[in-house]
Amino acid sequence: MTLAILIFLAAYALIIAEKVNRAVVALLGGTLVMVLGILSQEKAVEYVDWNTLGLLLGMMIIVDLTRRSGVFEYIALQAVQLTRANPVSLLIVLGLITAFLSAILDNVTTVLLIVPVALSIARALDISPYPFLITQIFMSNVGGTATLIGDPPNIMIGSQTHLGFVDFIVNLGPVVLFLLILLSGVFYFLFRQSFTVDEKLKKEILALDPREKIKDYRLLKISLIMVGLTILGFSLHQVLHLESATVALFMAMVFLAVTREEIEEVLLAVEWPTIFFFLGLFIMVGALEETGVIELIARWGLQVTEGNLLLTGMFVLWLSAIASAFLDNIPFVATMIPLLKAMGEMGGFPAEAMDSLWWSLALGACLGGNGTLIGASANVIVAGIAEKEGYPLSYRRYFVYGFPLMLLTVLVATAYLLLFYF
Repeated sequence: MTLAILIFLAAYALIIAEKVNRAVVALLGGTLVMVLGILSQEKAVEYVDWNTLGLLLGMMIIVDLTRRSGVFEYIALQAVQLTRANPVSLLIVLGLITAFLSAILDNVTTVLLIVPVALSIARALDISPYPFLITQIFMSNVGGTATLIGDPPNIMIGSQTHLGFVDFIVNLGPVVLFLLILLSGVFYFLFRQSFTVDEKLKKEILALDPREKIKDYRLLKISLIMVGLTILGFSLHQVLHLESATVALFMAMVFLAVTREEIEEVLLAVEWPTIFFFLGLFIMVGALEETGVIELIARWGLQVTEGNLLLTGMFVLWLSAIASAFLDNIPFVATMIPLLKAMGEMGGFPAEAMDSLWWSLALGACLGGNGTLIGASANVIVAGIAEKEGYPLSYRRYFVYGFPLMLLTVLVATAYLLLFYF
C-alpha cells in the first residue's frame, strides 16, 4: 500500500512539475508498479479500461479522416462569420455546442470533434486558443453530466442500478442547465479582455467564402455519413449490447476501407502519447485499488457519517469531486458503487434515499473531473490535441482556472441536492 501511494504521488509531482512528458511519467509509474510486484502484468491488464482506450483510438481515426475534407476549417469560418468575428461570442457559442453534443454523444467524442474547430478559429483570428481550450474542457464535462451516456461515471452508475436515460435527464438536467448558464457568464467575465482582433484581419476573414475551405467533396460526403452512423451507433449501443469502443473501432475501420487512405499516415495522426498516458494512469490507480487505498478512504468516510443520509450524501459528493480531480474518476466510481450498495443494505436506506446518493456520486465524479488537467478523459484529450498543434496547455495554467471553478460548480450541486433530495 505504501509503495503504491509513493509511486502515485511521485508520478503526480512529476506531472505537475512538467519536467518530463506526462505520458512517460505515467508509463514509468505503471511499469514500476509491475516491476516491484505490486501488480502482476496479468492483473495490471485487468485494471486498464480498454473500452476507453478503444473509444479514443477509433474516434481519433474518424476525426483525422474527417479533418482531411476541410470540414473543420469550413465550420470554423462559418462560426466566425455568424458571430461577426467576435471572439467572446465565439467562445460562448462553441462552449454551448460542446455541452449539447457531450450530452447526446459523450464528452470524449465531442472534444475530439470540436477542439480542432476551436483551434482553427484561434489561428484564423490570430488570438490565444487557451480560453477556448479551458472552456471546451469545462463545458464538455458539465454537459456530459446531464445524461446516462454523456460521461463514463454515469454509464457505470446506470448499468449497476435501475436508473435509466430519462432518470438522468430529469434529475441532473436542471442543475446542468443552470451551471451552463452560470459558466457562460463566468467565462465571458474572465476572458472578455483576453482577445484583440486586428480590424483589417477581421474584414479579410468576413470576406472569405467558407465553401473554399472544403478540399474534397467526396470525402466530405463520406465523412458526414460515417460520423452520422457513429453517432447513431453510440445512441443505440446499449440496445445492441455493444460497447462504445466496439462501435468506434468498427466505424473507423469501415471509414478506412471506404476511403482507402494510407493507414500508416492515419495512424501517425493518432494521439499516441495520450493513449499511453491513460494506459499508465489506469495501472497506477489500479495499484491503489488493488492494495485497498481507495476502499480504505471510502469506508472511512462512510463510517464517519454514521449512517446519516444527509451527511453521507454530502460526503459522497465532495469526496467524489476532490478524488476525481486528482485521480481518474472511472476506477473511483467503480469502487464507490459496491460500497454505496453495501451501505444502503446495512443502513436500511429505502430506494428513494439510495437514488439521492447515486445523484451525489454522479455529480461529484463528473463535475470534479474539471478540477485538474488529468481529472477526466476529455481534459487529457484536449491537452493532447493542443500540444500536437503547438499550443501546450500546462497543468498549472489550467489549475488556476479549473480548480476554483470546479469548487463553484460543486457548491451549486450541493445547494441543488440539499434543496431537492436531502
